[in-house]
Amino acid sequence: MNARYFMSETIGKCLGCASDLPDAFLDLGEMPLANSYIKACDAGREEISYKLAVAYCPVCYLVQITHRVAPEDLFGNYLYFSSFSDAFLKHAQEMAGTLIKRFALDSNSLVMEIGSNDGYLLEFFQRSGVPVLGIEPAKNIAKVASDKGIRTLDVFFSAGQVKEILSVGGQADVIIGNNVLAHIPLINEFMLAVARCLKPNGSAVFEFPYLKDLLENTEFDTIYHEHVFYYSLSSIRVLSQRAGLEVYDADRQGVHGGSLRVFIQKGKRYKLTSGARSMLTDEEKFGITDQRVYKNFASRVKELKQELFELLEGLKKSGKTIAGYGAAAKGNTLLNYIGTNNKTIDFVVDRSTYKQGLLMPGTKIPILNQNELLKRKPDYTIILAWNFAQEIMEQQSQYHVGGGKFIIPVPRPRVI
Repeated sequence: MNARYFMSETIGKCLGCASDLPDAFLDLGEMPLANSYIKACDAGREEISYKLAVAYCPVCYLVQITHRVAPEDLFGNYLYFSSFSDAFLKHAQEMAGTLIKRFALDSNSLVMEIGSNDGYLLEFFQRSGVPVLGIEPAKNIAKVASDKGIRTLDVFFSAGQVKEILSVGGQADVIIGNNVLAHIPLINEFMLAVARCLKPNGSAVFEFPYLKDLLENTEFDTIYHEHVFYYSLSSIRVLSQRAGLEVYDADRQGVHGGSLRVFIQKGKRYKLTSGARSMLTDEEKFGITDQRVYKNFASRVKELKQELFELLEGLKKSGKTIAGYGAAAKGNTLLNYIGTNNKTIDFVVDRSTYKQGLLMPGTKIPILNQNELLKRKPDYTIILAWNFAQEIMEQQSQYHVGGGKFIIPVPRPRVI
């Protein structure tokens, strides 16, 4: 990989409790930012790569990366648009309906979403007559939401922006953050800002990839520089208490390879549910608060790397053609870590028109329209966006019927 290695900020102390951070339990090496897609005309230019490793804090249970990249470098011009996944849009619609019913939201309520992307979720609340306010730092994506009529502020949600946010929307009945908590380095300040933006009896609802699923299913490719933290319910509970907030409920969600939806309150309106209490007990039994489980995870990641590399290289040497499906950030972690590139994988297809025509960072694999899968008919297609594998295989059933085979890389490489 033709790249310049830049020293990112080393994190020696836990970003949650400031305790000394132990050595990383998993080191994925140096790699480019997972969403730093390359224009074809820039293919020969050097890329900037950063160290990517994760450590576990035994004091407050936070799993976190050990080297931090400036948010402006990560999110200034973002190319992930949630609305390109049918499954995720369905999940968003169901979530909106559930929350409207649970909190009796109406025209006198306010739903605020942090990291609102292109308005894919808030749109469902707005259609039901519930006022909304999106907070989206990526200006290009915020503009898409605004053009759709979703009231959106293109700022980072932070303590310094609370005054502006409140002046625009006032305090919220419900604050939502889907796949946003992992991206916030100054997490304590963030949670305090959440408390300030909630009404006295308001609730925050956060969804994020669940650490227990990541560990059990060897989902190491969920790790990339944008994701500063990898959360369990145990760590979220400690984090919330530090900000004067309280976890009162949690439930599992199937999206993104297994996610957790956590309910956090500003007041004392709700008691801790039996489901949340059971989940905390289950995490302790599993060992999520014990360093040994992380060492075992790292060993399985190394085994997966070797198996997948040998599978892809073996197929290529035997004359088979290989493509990828889903120019996902997790796919970039996966491909760069196992050490493959555009000599092994000919192209990647993706439904996002924003990514088509670009190259995958590090590997320089070209990203094409999804219709190219049927036109070019590669022998094998590795599903890089494996969290949507079922949706993808259903959409590409004609390719499969025509003899094309899928490779699902996680938790262990398997051919379908």
